Amino acid sequence: MVEPQLAFDVMLHLGTLLAVLVYFRTDISQILLGTWTWLKGRREGEEEARLLLWIVVASVPTGLMGILFKDWFESLFSRPQTVGFMLLVTGMLLWLTRTVKRGKKTAGDMGVIDALIIGIAQGVAIIPGISRSGATISTGLFCRLSRELAGKFSFLLSIPAILGATLLEFRKIETGSGIGVTFIGMAVSFIVGLFSLKLLMGIVKKGKLTHFSYYCWAVGILMILLAK
Repeated sequence: MVEPQLAFDVMLHLGTLLAVLVYFRTDISQILLGTWTWLKGRREGEEEARLLLWIVVASVPTGLMGILFKDWFESLFSRPQTVGFMLLVTGMLLWLTRTVKRGKKTAGDMGVIDALIIGIAQGVAIIPGISRSGATISTGLFCRLSRELAGKFSFLLSIPAILGATLLEFRKIETGSGIGVTFIGMAVSFIVGLFSLKLLMGIVKKGKLTHFSYYCWAVGILMILLAK
């Protein structure tokens, strides 16, 4: 049986998903229209079609890891010390982005290996304490994607991942007195998500992602100490 907190977390992620859809609404419409144009035999939408293809490809390892290791991932939520150590890992991953030269890859320059590696990073981020956006954006930068594309691809990639998780867990959410609190949480998640997306994308474009590493290290060490 799934813990109620996990179901609540899914609804919070759903609020974040809505924020992603709203924030990237122009990019999403361009991808869909560009793909449709490309399917009709015109080259104008080729880059948008390739971006959609890489999102699908990257979603495969994430989905497989989520299905195959679901129970193990969920068991980690009750281990605060493990979460603390994973926050230290996230901090190190973010800090290492400072060693990478600025990439220039566009969606047209990406390859299947790039997509799969980023998809694996997203799958690993199911582990509590590993930031999904931090892991995927950092990996995108390691793959020499441009800063803007690394950030955009990370959040566009979250759409199928969050949808899949929501479909798996939504039927297990119990209705009752707590449903109002759940939807209030989702609304707050949506509002905070929009603000956070604007802030984070600005930070990514400026190459200041390493600033988050200090926060992750501080919280991670605090969790490890308190869990003893």
